[in-house]
Amino acid sequence: MTVLPDASWRHRPGLDRLAAALGADDGAARFVGGAVRDTLLGLEVADIDIATSHAPTEVIARLEDARIKAIPTGLAHGTITAIVDGAPVEVTTLRRDVTTDGRHAVVAYTDDWREDAARRDFTMNALYADPATGEIFDYFGGLDDLDARHVRFIGDPLQRIAEDHLRILRFFRFHARFGAEIDAAGLSACTARANDLMALSRERIASEVLKLLVTTGAVTVVRLMVEHGIFRAVLPEIDAAGADRLGALAERERAADVAPDPIRRLAAVIPGADAESVGARLKLSNADRKRLIAATAGPGSEGPRALAYRAGPVGATDRLLLSGADIAPIRDWSPPALPINGGALVARGLRKGPDVAAMLRRIETQWIAEDFPDAARLSAIADAWVVEALA
Repeated sequence: MTVLPDASWRHRPGLDRLAAALGADDGAARFVGGAVRDTLLGLEVADIDIATSHAPTEVIARLEDARIKAIPTGLAHGTITAIVDGAPVEVTTLRRDVTTDGRHAVVAYTDDWREDAARRDFTMNALYADPATGEIFDYFGGLDDLDARHVRFIGDPLQRIAEDHLRILRFFRFHARFGAEIDAAGLSACTARANDLMALSRERIASEVLKLLVTTGAVTVVRLMVEHGIFRAVLPEIDAAGADRLGALAERERAADVAPDPIRRLAAVIPGADAESVGARLKLSNADRKRLIAATAGPGSEGPRALAYRAGPVGATDRLLLSGADIAPIRDWSPPALPINGGALVARGLRKGPDVAAMLRRIETQWIAEDFPDAARLSAIADAWVVEALA
C-alpha cells in the first residue's frame, strides 16, 4: 500500500476538524489532485482540495454545524470553499460529466470514486488520499506514471480533449513541469485537435500559456509545440525564432539568478512589434499589457541605473535581460528619489512658474548622467544651473 508522506501541510490548523466534519473517518472525504501529486513528488503544496461523496447542500450543512465558514464558490459544479483558520480549502462533490462541449460541462453528482477519477484529465491528477491514514487510491495507474514522470491522459486522449479543449495546453504545461519522455498518444491527439483551441476564451488561453512559460521545461516544450503547430490557431506569433529567444532569455535568467517571469517570457516568444496586439488579444490587464510592450524597447542609451530610475527596477530588468545587457549594476539597487524640489530652486532666486519645472528636469538629467551623486554634488549642480539661468 502506498501512503502519502507526512508533509507539513497535512498539519495545517483546522484541517483535521474539516476532514472530521466531512466524514473522512467513514471514507466520505479524501484529499485529491495537486496536493497529493506534489507531496508524492516532494514538492511544496500551496492549494488543498478535498473530494467528498456528500452532495453540496450536505457539505454546507456539515460545515455550518462544525462552525466552519462555507462559501459556495462553484456550487453549479459542486464546489464549496471551506475557510479553516483563515485558509481556503476547496471541497468538491464527486461528479460525472453529463454533457460537454469543449468549453463547459454539465455534471451530475455521484458516490462512485472511480467515476469521479475517470472525468479528470491526467492519471497523476486522479490520485486520492485518506486524510487520516494517508492511504493512496489510484484508479488509472497514476502512481506508476508519476514515478516515470509520464503525463498521460485518462482513457482516450481525443475524447478527453473533446470534453475540454484547454486540456491541450494543460498537457504541455504538465509535461513541461513534470514530464520526462512525452506521451506519444497525447502528443498526437493534441496535434490533431490544436484548432480546437480557437473555441476557448482568450483569458483561459492566456492563463495556461503564462503558467507554461515559467515551468522548468518551458524552452523544450515551447519548441515542441511550435514544431507540431499547437500555437498556430491562437498565437501564430510564437514561432521557432520565438522559441530560440525564450531559450536565450532562460539562460540569461539562470546566469543572473533571476526567477522566470511570465510576462517577460511572453515578451521573448513574440516579436516586439506584436506585443500590443497579443496583449490585447489575450486580454491581459492594463498593467501587464504596458509591461509587455515596454519590455521590448531595448536597454536604452543612458545605462542600466538610469533605465531602472526611469522605467522602474522590474521594467529595467525585463529590458536588460531581453536585450542581453548586464543587470549587475541594478542588482540590489533601489532607484533614489530626486532629493531636491522646486522650493529649493525658488529659495536660490529662481522665479516661481514653469521655469522651475524645466530647471528641475535639467538638474535631474545631469544627476542621472553623473550616476546619482550625493546631496552635496546635487546642490552644486543646482547652484550652477540657477546661476546660469539668472545671468
